[in-house]
Amino acid sequence: MTNEKAVAEKLLQVQAVKLSPDQPFTWASGWKSPIYCDNRKVLSFPYVRDFIKSELCSVIFEQYPEATVLAGVATAGIPWGAMAADQLKLPFIYVRPKPKEHGLGNQIEGALEPGQRVLVIEDLISTGKSSLQVVDVLKAAGAEIVGMISIFNYGFEAAASACANAGVKTSSLTNYPTMIELAIEKGLVTAETKETLLNWSKDPANWGK
Repeated sequence: MTNEKAVAEKLLQVQAVKLSPDQPFTWASGWKSPIYCDNRKVLSFPYVRDFIKSELCSVIFEQYPEATVLAGVATAGIPWGAMAADQLKLPFIYVRPKPKEHGLGNQIEGALEPGQRVLVIEDLISTGKSSLQVVDVLKAAGAEIVGMISIFNYGFEAAASACANAGVKTSSLTNYPTMIELAIEKGLVTAETKETLLNWSKDPANWGK
């Protein structure tokens, strides 16, 4: 079993990912979606959590050896970034969606020095918009961004293009096509619905209209 497939299986096991092509979910954006991913669920299952953490650390170690700081994206990226930083013995910071409205007004929490090489930790990448906003905040603070890693990636072309245009290398432990293949293999969805499911990722904004 490939690592991508193993991670996808763990997410399905704890129901962090739910598939419902016949009764699609509605995202905050208003998009209709046959899939809903909530990796925060994994935090409640110690052995699965440990597996995902180990996979995350392996990819960081192999693909981003130059990273000197891990930065979690609030809120869902914070626990994964903190756990990985602890295991890899790296400094950890996290980035809020907007500056605090009291105290020091921080948007970046933790110690970040200009010139440090930062790897952004996300739980999932959808459009990439919020993730790249975090990249901009870190760059403005003088950080050098070495990349972004997530547990799950929907594989939208718009996100891939946006990250490429921003010069941000991305990695994910698993992804939407792998999840769909596994779900078919396990009988969670039928092979007949595969084309419908894959068409969603090509044009999620207009799917189901």
